[in-house]
Amino acid sequence: MRGVHAVTPTTCWIGGSSGTVLRTVNGGKSWSVMKVPGGDSLDFRDIHAFGRETAVAMSAGLAETGRARIYRTEDGGETWNLVYQSTQTGVFLDGIDFWNKNQGICLGDPLNGRLFILTTEDGGKTWQELPLENRPEGQPGEASFAASGTSILAVGKDKVFIGTGGGKMARVFRSEDFGRHWKVAETPMPAGPTSGIFGLHFWSKKDGIAVGGDYKNISDTTRNVLLTDDGGETWKYGTSTKPLGLKEAVAIYHKHYSTWNGDTQIRSDDVALVAVGPSGSSSSVNQGKTWIPVGTEPFHAVSFAGNVGYAVGGKGLIGKIEKISRKKKKRRLVFAE
Repeated sequence: MRGVHAVTPTTCWIGGSSGTVLRTVNGGKSWSVMKVPGGDSLDFRDIHAFGRETAVAMSAGLAETGRARIYRTEDGGETWNLVYQSTQTGVFLDGIDFWNKNQGICLGDPLNGRLFILTTEDGGKTWQELPLENRPEGQPGEASFAASGTSILAVGKDKVFIGTGGGKMARVFRSEDFGRHWKVAETPMPAGPTSGIFGLHFWSKKDGIAVGGDYKNISDTTRNVLLTDDGGETWKYGTSTKPLGLKEAVAIYHKHYSTWNGDTQIRSDDVALVAVGPSGSSSSVNQGKTWIPVGTEPFHAVSFAGNVGYAVGGKGLIGKIEKISRKKKKRRLVFAE
């Protein structure tokens, strides 16, 4: 399982392999396990939900084998509509995200030298390919990883970020108009066919984080955290997580927030970043300046709704993150399977 979306503390959707989708509406006490009809070969690497009944699930896989698909349900997963499918050679979907209940975006590996981009204006009922001239141009070998659904991130009203690997160095693409036009920032993180940026997250207009590593060497000690304080224009190394190694996703736990001037700013004393990966999980209560280990469970993806989060991994592994101790000598997350 690599796709997870916590809509509320009690409602969470999960995407998995073999055409499997899971849903809880009671905080993980029980789970509905659903099979998308005709989807036994599909691997739902990302999922985005709008509530208890409506969700969009994206399958990662080669389009020429029929695996590049997007489905939508409006009845809690009892029925699924195929809303997008490509059979075009080279199309491989990596992740989806939404700004609101109508506008969303889907990322795929480069095609004809440019990242493959889909957009929707009706909540994922229909999808349109972004014109080739509007898609960001990739470098040789550059692509994104469909490891957690967080290599693409919709932020605020119209911004979107994409983290890449595959080339010589990891890069971050950004758009401020729903993906119609793009700029790109170089980062100091080295990349390669199996390494680069895997997950992105922002906690304010200016402040964000990217995590990554190498999926062929999950315990690699190469620095795995990047930070930005200027809205993604520049990126610099942050302190590496504990434990070290590949981190595929990062999300944010918070209890309270303050709002002013129309912008939401989460108070730093009520925030913890949580980074997960096959080498274990880490948390930071100071915006990535220092990290502490959380556990050794090999999670691939994580999603929070306030102070409750869900993390997922292989072989049916699901963790519920319920609490962060604020005691200085005992700052840790509590995982409840």
